Amino acid sequence: MKKWMYSCAIFLCVCLSVGLLSLLADKEMQERKEPYPIKVVEEEKNAEEKMIRVVLKTNGFKEVEHNEVVLKAKSGMILLFGGREKECKPNEEIKIMPNDKMFEKGLIKISSKEKGDKIMIVSLKRGDGTPAYRGKLELYSSKKGITIVNELPLEEYLYAVVPSEMPASYCIEALKVQAVCARSYAEKQTRGFGYPKYKANVDDSTEYQVYGNSNEQESTIRAVNETKMEKVWYNGEVATTYYFSTSCGKTTTAEAWGSQRTKQNGYLCSIDIAENGNAYEKNLPWYRWSAKIPEKVLENLIKKSTKTDIGKLCNVTVTKRGAGNVALQIVVIGDKKKVTIDTENKIRRALGGEGYFLQRQDGKKVKSMELLPSAFFEIKKIGKVYSVTGGGYGHGIGMSQTGANEMAKQGKNYKEILKMFYKDIEVKK
Repeated sequence: MKKWMYSCAIFLCVCLSVGLLSLLADKEMQERKEPYPIKVVEEEKNAEEKMIRVVLKTNGFKEVEHNEVVLKAKSGMILLFGGREKECKPNEEIKIMPNDKMFEKGLIKISSKEKGDKIMIVSLKRGDGTPAYRGKLELYSSKKGITIVNELPLEEYLYAVVPSEMPASYCIEALKVQAVCARSYAEKQTRGFGYPKYKANVDDSTEYQVYGNSNEQESTIRAVNETKMEKVWYNGEVATTYYFSTSCGKTTTAEAWGSQRTKQNGYLCSIDIAENGNAYEKNLPWYRWSAKIPEKVLENLIKKSTKTDIGKLCNVTVTKRGAGNVALQIVVIGDKKKVTIDTENKIRRALGGEGYFLQRQDGKKVKSMELLPSAFFEIKKIGKVYSVTGGGYGHGIGMSQTGANEMAKQGKNYKEILKMFYKDIEVKK
């Protein structure tokens, strides 16, 4: 009898133990079912997230230092400085001057109270008005003013690059091309500092990629998201994917910038942007253009650009051309001095500037600009006027943005388009 009762007691203990363990296990599963896996995934995601630091220039992207900075955020802001913290109310504007006491112990770090809320820089104007930025801001004071650095995830940076570099109304496949090019270019830039003093990789101007000049759009965010982390690769390395506005029907190589063709830049080939002999961009305004520049106007522009007194302008001749028939060298002859100008950018700058009109092939006349539209041109002296006929808009190296859009209209997808502009490349994460 005692033996039987002893056996029953052991059995009950085992059952209670198993039941208790089961209850504990069920409780742990209930607690971990949602938050535990999500937390781990979020941590892993953040660990992989590449950041970029961007110097935000003044109005017109002219200077690095701002005279003052006025900020606000819908949810409010938190300012960290000298080991102290200051809170700003929702939509409360705060003005910061270069001599603000908050700078006494170094920089000021600013974040919005709610994650995902943008910080508006009220004192700054961009193409679409007052800009607002994702991520965090850092302010640095100097005798010249305040430098603003915006730190944010690279993918979110692209949300404000793509619409600033390409019209959001373009076909989605063209926008994806732009997203991949912008990401590849930015990836290369994050490996160094364009502004070492602030540990900033780039600024928001055309010196790198235009950022925040146009507001984020649903189409451009979609283009970034649908190509997430995808880049252009060449010979096992991420390629620096240069791009420009409009082609003349052809592209050129890095030789236009004075570089030699190497194993590193071999993907930058000269191609015909055409199908079955028909140029994709043939009906676009900047595909062809012309200008008649008075002799005295061109003489003054060349003197200003080259900082050389050539005397009276006698002639301008293209003496060297590169792939795609781009001008690589011009010789300017004056009655006092002769000047040789090399590379497409310097040539365009020498022949550009104020004082004449350009006529696009759609008949519209526009004022001349700082640079000649492109270095794909012919120049001829007729009496006291220099007749210039050319095509395309931009440096002509890499991807033509309007060309990409025209290809997309014809049904080509973003990977096909990229592989047309950049030779022997892969598109992958």
